[in-house]
Amino acid sequence: MTIEGFIRYMNSDDCLLFKKDCTHVYHDMTRPLNDYFISTSHNTYLISGQLIGPSDLWGYASALVKGCRCLEIDCWDGSQNEPVVYHGHTLTSKILFKTVIQVINKYAFMASDYPVVLSLENHCSPQQQEIMANNLQSILGNTLLSDILEKFPDVLPSPEALKFKILVKNKKIGTIKETIERLGRDKHGQILECEEEEEEEEDEIEDYSKELISLPIIKESKEKEVEEKASIIKQFISYSKKKRIRKIKIALELSDLVIYTKAEKFKGFHHAQLYQKFNENNSIGELLARKLSKQKAREFISHTNNFITRIYPKASRTDSSNYIPQEFWNVGCQMVALNFQTPGLPMDLQNGKFLDNGGCGYLLKPEILRNPKLNFSPNELKEYNPTILSIRLISGFQLPPTNRNDPLVLIEIYGIPDDQTKQQTHVVRKNAFSPRWNETFTFTIHAPEMALVRFVAENQVTIGSNEFLGQYTLPLLCMDKGDFSKTIISVSTNYISTTVFNSIC
Repeated sequence: MTIEGFIRYMNSDDCLLFKKDCTHVYHDMTRPLNDYFISTSHNTYLISGQLIGPSDLWGYASALVKGCRCLEIDCWDGSQNEPVVYHGHTLTSKILFKTVIQVINKYAFMASDYPVVLSLENHCSPQQQEIMANNLQSILGNTLLSDILEKFPDVLPSPEALKFKILVKNKKIGTIKETIERLGRDKHGQILECEEEEEEEEDEIEDYSKELISLPIIKESKEKEVEEKASIIKQFISYSKKKRIRKIKIALELSDLVIYTKAEKFKGFHHAQLYQKFNENNSIGELLARKLSKQKAREFISHTNNFITRIYPKASRTDSSNYIPQEFWNVGCQMVALNFQTPGLPMDLQNGKFLDNGGCGYLLKPEILRNPKLNFSPNELKEYNPTILSIRLISGFQLPPTNRNDPLVLIEIYGIPDDQTKQQTHVVRKNAFSPRWNETFTFTIHAPEMALVRFVAENQVTIGSNEFLGQYTLPLLCMDKGDFSKTIISVSTNYISTTVFNSIC
């Protein structure tokens, strides 16, 4: 075999680190929706920052092509009786709600057959809510789930039962039974009303205020724009500080399109245990969710055993940065929403995790997060059977050339707190074309079903300062075992594609 033939073989599907079995849907897809991790995006319409910049249809198309199954749509009253989508009280641009739905209808099932959830952040008047309902029905047609499934009257259906269906997540007045009784009736002009208390966390407001005051857009703007943008920021701060009870008016036409994904304010684990219905979903901000995951992990897991829970980034992430999603997957949160437009470690973990199960956007949660009898907590290790992971990293070739060409590789483990660790190779000096490390690394993994492995290629610029070259992330249980002549990792970014040979014993 020539060296060219050997390289082609090593780059073939037969030698990939990712298991072939994981490239197609193999999880049990017949369990209730709350038993799955669901690929979820935050403010899907934004393709840059949260305060200025464009709202773009590409945000929805791109997320769906990547296998995202829960999209967020912020809806506001628009001119000419046409609802618009944008980040309210900011300078982000506006797009028509109906064009968003048209794009979703086109791309919804290109990457996956499994259901799409439209998470509506609804600020529209009842009149324009009726327009939204009409758009959803006329554009989505039979793919829109607007009636209960016969076999699932009082439990959440499975992804399999909801194949090629689009669900609406929004506020809802009344019960599913009342909705079913109204099927076929004329609901035009009928408006329902409820009260809801809104209160932002104090530490989030303080964090948000500091972030806004120091925003670069203020410093870099022209004088005429400074006043307007400063005004927007002050509105945001005062808007967030107010504790208020508001009356919510919901058009019956829109309310009745919500079946299994009713948005319900989170009022605590005890309240949910007593009063929350099977079809009610909670959204929890990252700061509160982080506190709960550290202080009440077992209660959090018990809650996510029963109810779909969505986590969203704190308001101060005006640059569309992301939190590390692993900490919320560790307590079973199904919808961990990230800004898909922002590359970096959080999105590397998101993309790596959802490579599994054929990239369909749904992953069956491990039994430790579904079986209450196991009494699992990610913060308190019990006597589980640990897995020993041994990786022999041999060499690489054709890494991106830089001024110094001093490459190294980091191997990082993400999972429960006791599994979080990383190790790195030595630095190969002045050889990015064919660096050789030939090092073996061993890790003890206590919860392998939760663990992700991330390989990072970097170039050492100075001691303590490295330049990112590329990365590859995958679930530990999707790693294929290998020997000396088998298994490669393709390490890639948006701009480069390189290969690192390795072996797993």
